[in-house]
Amino acid sequence: MKEARAGFSQLLNKVEQGQDVLLTRRGKKIACLVSTKKEYSSLPSLKKIRKSIRMPGDSLSKVVLKNRAEERY
Repeated sequence: MKEARAGFSQLLNKVEQGQDVLLTRRGKKIACLVSTKKEYSSLPSLKKIRKSIRMPGDSLSKVVLKNRAEERY
């Protein structure tokens, strides 16, 4: 990180040329600078993932409301 701060503009030049730059702190990977020009596959939609998960029984919101009502008595 110390080196990255000192030469940030040089790192950005590398990224602009298409290189990925890995940033480490004390030998541990912490970040990667990547060019916006590269095509990266996007993560799947969380909405689609949530719709794909099916559990038997009532929805979680119904279970929570039911349990709250039962606790009151």
